[in-house]
Amino acid sequence: MEQTSSPNPPRPRSAKRGHWTPALQARFVAALMQSGSVRTAARAVGMSPSSAHRLRARLKGTEFDANWTEALRMYDYYRAHPLALEAMATAIVNRCIKDGTLR
Repeated sequence: MEQTSSPNPPRPRSAKRGHWTPALQARFVAALMQSGSVRTAARAVGMSPSSAHRLRARLKGTEFDANWTEALRMYDYYRAHPLALEAMATAIVNRCIKDGTLR
């Protein structure tokens, strides 16, 4: 008797797919500061906006939540001072590389 394979076999899921690592969170916050848009920032790091909002709700009151709020505040400020935005983004990336959250 011969077995037939199913027409749509399940695809193996990557263990890292959809996982918000600390480095991914840092990149998201940096992108949020630059764009002011959760949708744009989430897509820039390969995640969905709804996933970002769920993460923030889950981490309410943590450093990530505070960084999210600060990134939006900084976006508003730096819109009024565009040359300062590039300098600040560079400083954040350098700090993340130094502390190991961004490699």
